[in-house]
Amino acid sequence: MENEPLHPPISQKMHWQPGLSFRHFNYITIMENIRCSAAFVGAPMENSKASSFIKGLALLGVMRTAGAPFERVKLLMQNQNEMIISGRLPKRYNGIFDCFATTIRNEGIVSLWRGNIAFVTAYLSSEVIAKAIHHYGNSLAVFLSAVVNQFLVYPLYYAGTRMANDVITSSNSRERQFNGIFDVYRKTLKSDGIAGVYRGFNIMIPKIALLRAVTAVSKPWQQFLLHHFQGSVLGRAVVNTLYASCRSMAVHPLDTVSRRMMMTSGAVKYRHSLHAITCIFYNEGVKSFYSGAKAQILTLAVYQVYGLCLRYVVGVLRRKNTGDK
Repeated sequence: MENEPLHPPISQKMHWQPGLSFRHFNYITIMENIRCSAAFVGAPMENSKASSFIKGLALLGVMRTAGAPFERVKLLMQNQNEMIISGRLPKRYNGIFDCFATTIRNEGIVSLWRGNIAFVTAYLSSEVIAKAIHHYGNSLAVFLSAVVNQFLVYPLYYAGTRMANDVITSSNSRERQFNGIFDVYRKTLKSDGIAGVYRGFNIMIPKIALLRAVTAVSKPWQQFLLHHFQGSVLGRAVVNTLYASCRSMAVHPLDTVSRRMMMTSGAVKYRHSLHAITCIFYNEGVKSFYSGAKAQILTLAVYQVYGLCLRYVVGVLRRKNTGDK
C-alpha cells in the first residue's frame, strides 16, 4: 500500500476501504481501470480532483440505484428466518426468482428500490468520510478510519435494512411497519433509544478485520490473474467477480448476524452478538448463516455486467471525442 496515492480514486479505494464493508466493500469496483474520456471532462476547472471525485460519487449513486433490486432481494433472502419468527413473513421464499416474483406481486415493481435512498446515502457518505479521514497509509490507521467510517454511517445502513425487509404480504393487510427513513428512526429511538440504531455494530469490527485479512491474502493472486487476462475484458470481469465472491462469502456469516440483530430492534431478542450467533446456530444450523449468499453472488455479477457496459460506453465516447478532434 506504500506505493498507492494518498487519496486514491473511488475506483481504487473500494478494493481495500473497509468502511464500505458493511455490505459491500466486498464488491470489486465496477469502475476499475476506467478512465473518463474528454467527453466527461469539459471545462478546465472540472479537471480538478474535487470535480473527479464528485463525478465518481454521482456514478456510484447511479450504479447502486441500478443494482438496488438485487440488493433488496439479497436482504430479504438473508433475513427471511428472522421475519418469519417475528410474524412479518408467512413462509420462506423458494429461491431468488420466487423472492423477486413474490415481492413484485405483493408490493409492485417499484418496491424493489425500497430502502435504496438510505443505502445510497450511506455509500456516498462513506466515500466522503473516507476521503476526509484517510490521511495515512499504514494498516492500523486504515483499519481505525474504517471503524470510524462504519460508526458514522451505520444508522443509515440500519434504516435501509429495516425498510428493505419491511414486506407486504397477503396476511398483513398490506400494512407496512415503517413509512420512511425518519419513521424508522422515530420508532427505533422511542423503543430502544440510540442503541437501537447501532444494534449489531459490535460485530462489524471483527468483520472489517477479517475482510482486510482475506483481501490481503487474495489480492496478490487476483492481481496475478488480472495480469494474465490483461487483454480480455471479459476474463478480468470473471476474475473480479470470483474474488469478490470469495471475500464476500468469508464475511457473509458475520454480515448475517449483524443484519439479524438489526431486525430485532424494537423487540430485542439477542442480548449481544455471541448470543445471536449461538441462537442462530442451535435453532437453524450453520446453513442459516449463509442465507442470501446466492443472491449476494448474483448481485456481484450484476455489478460486473454494469461495469462492462460502462466500459463500453466510455470507450465509445472516448473514440467519438477523439474523432471530433
